[in-house]
Amino acid sequence: MTASSSSHAAAMVPPPARRPSRAGRDLVAAIAVGVGLGVVILASLLVERHLFVGVLALSTAVATWELAGALRRGAGIEVPLPILLVGGQAMIWSSWPFGLQGLGAAFALTALAVLLWRMRAGAAHYVRDATAGLFTAAYVPLFCSFAVLMLVAEDGLGRVLTFMLCGVASDVGGYAAGVLLGRHPMAPTISPKKSWEGFGGSQLVGMVAGALCVHFLLGGAWWAGALTGALLVTCATLGDLIESMVKRDLGIKDMSTLLPGHGGLLDRLDSLLPTAVVAWVLLSIVVP
Repeated sequence: MTASSSSHAAAMVPPPARRPSRAGRDLVAAIAVGVGLGVVILASLLVERHLFVGVLALSTAVATWELAGALRRGAGIEVPLPILLVGGQAMIWSSWPFGLQGLGAAFALTALAVLLWRMRAGAAHYVRDATAGLFTAAYVPLFCSFAVLMLVAEDGLGRVLTFMLCGVASDVGGYAAGVLLGRHPMAPTISPKKSWEGFGGSQLVGMVAGALCVHFLLGGAWWAGALTGALLVTCATLGDLIESMVKRDLGIKDMSTLLPGHGGLLDRLDSLLPTAVVAWVLLSIVVP
């Protein structure tokens, strides 16, 4: 074989395939987007608390739109998006001046509007579509509004930071332990990449974050903070699994492609939405 034919043959050999990340995502893009979201949230909290409510309101609208689109693509379910968008904003913004009563009234009116709006399309699949609309109203804006309820307290900044930092600690600890040590799947039929080792890492880092935040930001006992962190990590993990169940039922990988390395915004909020409810309850008990 001549030198020219050898070089030609070498040129025909395809380059070795790039091994995928064990995380299954574009890690650089994921980190960049995550840091960017963190900066926006932290800046809104520290500059003026009302700005954080605006961030939550925008996030609620985007996540509601994503979930409505996923239901349509995956199962052909049409939810009344205009009603859900308006009702979601009503829940978020009424929670600041009127508290739990304002939130409850806004949710009840949104639920009623969903039931009435769906009547226009007739009886076929009424229960399915109306139930999906109520699920969307509860899963996104109702749960998100509990972060606003935490914020309205006198020490609301500390409460929201505790809630957010425990969530971040859960993600960081779970990712590191899962990638380095993950061997035993936690729920292989729901989320194959989630491991018991990752859950242990989430618990360890989350409990430390909870103890530090409750003690230094809220003046509570460190052991109460550690318990709070442990419960919030558990809820965050279950929140991840809940969204995984929804996506598996709909036959989709991500809620959207809005955020590089993450999927949709709702794919980033999945653990925080139910955790906001639990955090509001726990912090009301631990730091009355």
